[in-house]
Amino acid sequence: MPDVRELRLTDDVRLHVETDGPVDAEVTAVLLHGWTLDGNIWHRQLATLRDRFGAKVRVVTYDARGHGRSSCMTLPTATLAQLGDDLAAVLDTVVPTGRVVLIGHSMGGMTIMEYAHRHPTHFAARVAGLVFVSTTAEGHTHTVYGLSPRVARLIRRAESTGAGVLARCGSRRPPRPLLRALRPSIRWILFGDRYNPADLRLVTRAVAHASLRSIGGFRASIGAQHRLATLAGLTHLPSVTLVGDRDRLTPLPCTESIAAALPTTRRTVCPGAGHLLMLERPGAVNTALAGVLGRVLDSPAAPVAR
Repeated sequence: MPDVRELRLTDDVRLHVETDGPVDAEVTAVLLHGWTLDGNIWHRQLATLRDRFGAKVRVVTYDARGHGRSSCMTLPTATLAQLGDDLAAVLDTVVPTGRVVLIGHSMGGMTIMEYAHRHPTHFAARVAGLVFVSTTAEGHTHTVYGLSPRVARLIRRAESTGAGVLARCGSRRPPRPLLRALRPSIRWILFGDRYNPADLRLVTRAVAHASLRSIGGFRASIGAQHRLATLAGLTHLPSVTLVGDRDRLTPLPCTESIAAALPTTRRTVCPGAGHLLMLERPGAVNTALAGVLGRVLDSPAAPVAR
């Protein structure tokens, strides 16, 4: 059974953290979820990692500030920069030693990039591999929701206004009747050609537990991020980048620009899949995780510098 703990950060935000595996495992895999989601989104990866690697790999998941079972935060800290700082704090406290492989979906992938940008020495000393799932290094540059650029601009303008209103709503959660009504929209924006109704319920429950401040507050930071130059300095690390060709939030051009900045990455495109590859294409995500973890485990003679 996973070990559950609460990590209190310096600004008194409490993060819900779950760990599975021995503290002296050869490698620790840290899985970071996307915007409005939580650590439960990785449930199809956790079982595979346990079965495949056993005691060799320790797994850490946590709910980002304002999401899931973690506490809400002040509005000025609803930024990717703060999430990068939070990741550094999680590693210092929960994974103080040993090599780390970071796996990030959407906002989680952007958090990894921000951590690398803001804490380059810390990152270099700890991180041995990377997996980016349905993410971007260019904010909303390529996000057109599968629509025409003109319509996308109008939607983005409305989003910005709505996000500002939600950000001022504090720790309150989205009304459940509203989420039930929005299920068709959630299904359209997040999933590809096919979906499992149980996955849609899982995602809707996660959104229901995200604070309105986090739903609205992180939007500006996510839209503005540009970290291609940071990625260009990570070519020495084994990495994989995955995307669905029906992804309306981080479409193929997002992955293409990541691959251009990080030419050593192994790029996987999942036909017919949308934004939630860990649910829609768990086999592809699990293969990517196993591949990077296997490469790291096979190179014990080259440990990360201390």
